[in-house]
Amino acid sequence: MRMQVAAFTRQLVDIESITGNEGPIGHFLLGQLRLLGYDARRVVVEGERANVYATSPQAPRPTIVFSTHMDTVPPFVRSSEDDHHIYGRGSCDAKGIIATQIAAAEKLKPEGIHVGLLFLVGEERDSLGAMIANQDANGCRFLVNGEPTDNRIAVASKGALRVELTANGRMAHSAYPELGESAIDKLVEALDRIRHLKLPADPEVGPCTMNIGVIEGGRAPNVISDKARALLLYRLIGSSEELRDRLLQAAKDLVTVEFTLEIPFVRLGRIEGLPTMVAAFTTDIPALSNWGQPFLVGPGSIHVAHTEQERVEKAQLEEAVTLYCQIARKLLNL
Repeated sequence: MRMQVAAFTRQLVDIESITGNEGPIGHFLLGQLRLLGYDARRVVVEGERANVYATSPQAPRPTIVFSTHMDTVPPFVRSSEDDHHIYGRGSCDAKGIIATQIAAAEKLKPEGIHVGLLFLVGEERDSLGAMIANQDANGCRFLVNGEPTDNRIAVASKGALRVELTANGRMAHSAYPELGESAIDKLVEALDRIRHLKLPADPEVGPCTMNIGVIEGGRAPNVISDKARALLLYRLIGSSEELRDRLLQAAKDLVTVEFTLEIPFVRLGRIEGLPTMVAAFTTDIPALSNWGQPFLVGPGSIHVAHTEQERVEKAQLEEAVTLYCQIARKLLNL
């Protein structure tokens, strides 16, 4: 049976699966994969949230596993389409990828190539599904992970370091600022110092970058603030050790610095003859270290993921099916 990739993508998009609510899409995929003849099972992660892992009866321990995630960011946006695109939340990140990976697995079967399929929960928040999957790896040699790369092989994926800055002060009437101690003033000065830190760059991967995503604090315009906070995110191109030290040195006398999450930078496998890119975003790959040599590729543009106009080109979906098949053949010839 030849899968209608665009139609199946729309079916998946229309199942709301914002991180934390992946149960329904997991059950749906489990049923569809069993109808296609796979040995498919749910691996419970938390409550109704479960990863889905499927293998062919002919290859219970496949050499290659295709993988991506089932969850999406909010808000839920139902699917629509025009002549060239599928629209809706998850259309490119990553439900269109699920459809293309299943279609590619089906296309490879008549050639005697049986790949595994691993669909995960929680990638958009903390990669919890990947961490659970890593405790029960199947011994495969290659993991082909799907994220929107415009069907180019990612040679590297930047890491991420989340930083929380907290400033403490003393409240006072704003007419008498000398009686108080402004937490906001401390935070602003700390952020100014941090913004002027020189960040590293790599000729192939590009620069380490920083975003100040949240600033909050204060009580009222006429009150000297006693609390202020900022949340920062760095995109890493290597180890975070030196950056951590520099942040602590720059801000230690003004704010407390807490490192709340780190996803490491990774260099990835290449496939000869295929176009490449660098993924400035993070993926589940660092949490799937027991699933073989990782490769990262998928249809769609990361530039429209997480936006109101998230979409994927129908032509890219079809190209991805062919590309995943091509990659599987090449890897088996290594």
